[in-house]
Amino acid sequence: MKVGFIGLGNVGAKLAGSLVRNGLDVTVRDLDKSAAQHLLDQGAKWADSPKEMAEYCDAVITCLPSPAASAAVLEAEDGLLAGFSNGKIWLEMSTTDEHEVKRLGAKVSAVGASPVDCPVSGGCHRAATGNIAIFAGCDRETFDRILPLLTTMGRRILHTGELGSASILKVMTNYLATANLLTLSEALVTSKAAGMDLNTTYEAIRISSGNSFVHETESQVILNGSRDINFTMDLVQKDIGLFQSIADRHDVPLEISPVLIDIFDDGAKRYGPREWSPNIIRRLEDATGLSILAPGFPADIVDDEPEEAGYEVIPKGKG
Repeated sequence: MKVGFIGLGNVGAKLAGSLVRNGLDVTVRDLDKSAAQHLLDQGAKWADSPKEMAEYCDAVITCLPSPAASAAVLEAEDGLLAGFSNGKIWLEMSTTDEHEVKRLGAKVSAVGASPVDCPVSGGCHRAATGNIAIFAGCDRETFDRILPLLTTMGRRILHTGELGSASILKVMTNYLATANLLTLSEALVTSKAAGMDLNTTYEAIRISSGNSFVHETESQVILNGSRDINFTMDLVQKDIGLFQSIADRHDVPLEISPVLIDIFDDGAKRYGPREWSPNIIRRLEDATGLSILAPGFPADIVDDEPEEAGYEVIPKGKG
């Protein structure tokens, strides 16, 4: 399978790197060609336009920062839709809106290609090692065709149902991660204010019912001072806004979601939309005068998730 990849940002570059590292025929594209140079040096090809990529490749992956960016890549005069034909596959790995992926998917289907929304979850460190989780929304026949491709980039693969279902679930999981980040920020600051050692606090959470994936990653970068999780406040704002939109469309009267949105809107206003998302804790550091750092804490994320060979296909639930 000849694979195209558009969007070589924090996550996209690492996913594309897994494809190149595993010997696939990969063609890449990004608005910033320098972002592709390390992949080109490893043998990837370059496409001068999305249309050229779609004509050459059997499957094209987009991993872009917003629904508007994906729409531009597909619908431009030299976009993917101009190059797709029967049998081609479009894989949308961006975190996007359910309705938008369905709208673009209908256009992809109209030219004979097959659309898939397949966002990833697990963080940049797992994207880099091919150890990330991938949701896939599409018909079963298309899922079976792309499974070998997905297992090159990720280890846990979940077929979520029809097109759009993966986008809903991805937004939901990011909403939960955001809520966890904010409660962890409050827990760490309160523990510091109460005189607790933050190394001990981290371990107490890690071995208790309060533990979570977010704690084992984002608490680490908070405590070691880097605050770098390769995810920014504007991306959090986009994701939790998409979740709120889903709830609004279905008349679900959420109570916690609006609070999360207000907190991150304030954080982005104070520190800038491109600030690393874990630095939302600065709102509490500024309010209390406390510094939430743990001397000697590991500089890099220590991930207890084993980088096992192989992959796990998780059956879609019934009901």
